[in-house]
Amino acid sequence: QVQLVESGGGLVQAGGSLRLSCAASGRTFSKYAMGWFRQAPGKEREFVARLTWGGGTTNYADSVKGRFTISRHIVKNMMYLQMDSLKPEDTAIYYCAAYTLTGWNTGRPDYWGQGTQVTVSS
Repeated sequence: QVQLVESGGGLVQAGGSLRLSCAASGRTFSKYAMGWFRQAPGKEREFVARLTWGGGTTNYADSVKGRFTISRHIVKNMMYLQMDSLKPEDTAIYYCAAYTLTGWNTGRPDYWGQGTQVTVSS
């Protein structure tokens, strides 16, 4: 298993930036692909971004392309989400996720963090 803990959420004005971090512990971090999801009030959890084990392949939701950047630091067991040009509609709880190969192929992560709140004011 792998344990995931998010940090870096907060309140920011529209147009501003935040960087979320995800600290991983437990089984070898490099064995997992990683990703971010979010859930806004009254809505279902949705995919934001993900990257492969070596970070060579990234995928983004259309709504965040060009504004968000996902990255990871294997040695530090960390993953990041740099969020720029934030909009009020980005307000949500953001979750860190880890995928096994099966999870990657199905689009369903195998492990989840507890989430961190991001609020963007207009």
